[in-house]
Amino acid sequence: AREGRTTIVIAHRLSAVRNADVIAGFEDGVIVEQGSHSELMKKEGVYFKLVNMQ
Repeated sequence: AREGRTTIVIAHRLSAVRNADVIAGFEDGVIVEQGSHSELMKKEGVYFKLVNMQ
């Protein structure tokens, strides 16, 4: 159903975006990292910190 479509999701609950193809992490309105859940967890950046806070 989602094939061939682009969907932008803004979420406070990170479980809502965990299965997304691409996740972008923002700081002060600027994208500072992007990748899949597993890629971002390995980077231990903004997304990693938010996941571990929840």
